Amino acid sequence: MSKNNIILIGMPASGKSTVGVILAKILGYNFIDADIVIQEKEGRRLSEIIETEGVDGFIDIENKINAGIEAEKTVIATGGSAVYGSEAMEHYKSIGKIVYMKVGMDALTKRLDDVRQRGVVMKEGQTLESLYNERSVLYEKYADIIIDEKNNTMEEVVADLLAKL
Repeated sequence: MSKNNIILIGMPASGKSTVGVILAKILGYNFIDADIVIQEKEGRRLSEIIETEGVDGFIDIENKINAGIEAEKTVIATGGSAVYGSEAMEHYKSIGKIVYMKVGMDALTKRLDDVRQRGVVMKEGQTLESLYNERSVLYEKYADIIIDEKNNTMEEVVADLLAKL
C-alpha cells in the first residue's frame, strides 16, 4: 500500500471534515470521516459510546477502528481524540501524510457550543482549555504538516494545505 492518503487531525470543530471534503474534491480523492466509520461499525452515536463505555473504552474502540481503516487516494478526517491511539497513529503514518489542522483556543471556544452533544472525549472535570493543551502536544508529535488556520476562511486554509502537500 502506498502513502498516498491525507489524514487530518486536530481538535473538534477545527474543520477537518469540511476541509477534507473540499480537499478530496479538488484532488479527485475519496473522503472518509473516521467518526462516521466508528458510528457505523458500533451501531450507535459517538456520545452513546462514550456514555456507555466511558472515555477509556471509547478510545480503545476508536484506536482499533482507526488502525483498521485501509484506503488509497483518500482524505481521512479523524476524530479529535484519534491521537490517543498509538496503533492508529502509526497506521496512519504508514499510509499517508498527517496534517494537523491547528486552530486557536479563542476560535475553538466560539465554534464549540456543546462539547457533550458533539461527542467530544473529555475526562470528568476536564476543561476545554486543558483538553486543548493536552492534545496539542500529540497533534504536533504526529503531524507531517501543520496548518495554522489563524482567522483564515476555509478556502484560504485549503489553499495553504494544497501549497504544503
